Amino acid sequence: MAFSGMLVTVGPAAADPTPRPTGGVEDCHLDICVGAGTGTGTGGGDDGDGDTSGGTTGDSSDGTVTCEIGGVKVPCRHDIWGTFSGGCYYKLADPQPDASSEYWGDHKPGDGAIYMKSCPPSGIAGGDEGPIVQGLVWLQAPPGGQVDPAALAQQAMDKMTLRGPAIGMAPQPGSTGVVGMPVWMWTEVTAEAWGPNSASASVPGLTVTATARAEKIVWHMGDGTSVTCTSAGTPYQKAYGKKKSPDCGHTYRTTSARQSGQKFTITATTTWNVHWEGGGQSGDLAATRSSRTTARIGEVQVVGD
Repeated sequence: MAFSGMLVTVGPAAADPTPRPTGGVEDCHLDICVGAGTGTGTGGGDDGDGDTSGGTTGDSSDGTVTCEIGGVKVPCRHDIWGTFSGGCYYKLADPQPDASSEYWGDHKPGDGAIYMKSCPPSGIAGGDEGPIVQGLVWLQAPPGGQVDPAALAQQAMDKMTLRGPAIGMAPQPGSTGVVGMPVWMWTEVTAEAWGPNSASASVPGLTVTATARAEKIVWHMGDGTSVTCTSAGTPYQKAYGKKKSPDCGHTYRTTSARQSGQKFTITATTTWNVHWEGGGQSGDLAATRSSRTTARIGEVQVVGD
């Protein structure tokens, strides 16, 4: 996406105690800026992984990151304006102002740095292209470097307890099913096994909230087949008799007699989508969690007279 706009002319201003995502407080003095800004940029992302214990395993993967102003997506990195953070862009001033410059305030070169701050209009959603307020500010750490909303999203996800399916089956584990008869599979619907599951992570001036929801469960049935269920499944009731599950079931065509322990080992893996928002950005992370159980499958023996 490209931007263009008029840069306003503003004289020196008092310090702006706005908490930045870096965890510090910026000293802001708006300078005189006249011109036009145009350019393009691309979004960025963050990597993460996770695991669980107690019979449940899984991992997570990186996701896309989007940045928004007034509900309109904007580049997370801009060729001219720099890095997006909290509704504005920040780019390292080059060269840095002299140590005697008022922009340093009570700081000295080497203690943080001076950045050009560019704030596109909040009315950009309505097509407003300007003015773009610019000014020099002091920051303790680079925006989008030390504390990135995507990194906070990973921290929020790490706070969640995401598990593999809380497996329910009919026939129940411990009993014996029959070749050719329907098997029902499901998971209990809880925040830890199906979602939604939410958590937040914060630094001064920035909070990211992440919400995890299960997207699907892939059941590896132990007989070389797999079943993908996009719902939690339907718990079996005696009133269903010999009917097939309406949304998550399987039918074995062979017995488990030749399997280890004479049982099929079943692995059910949940794929979670973790959507996060904060600091004017949003994105998605993916995670998987697995659980295991077994099924003994026999065949009906016909006894003659």
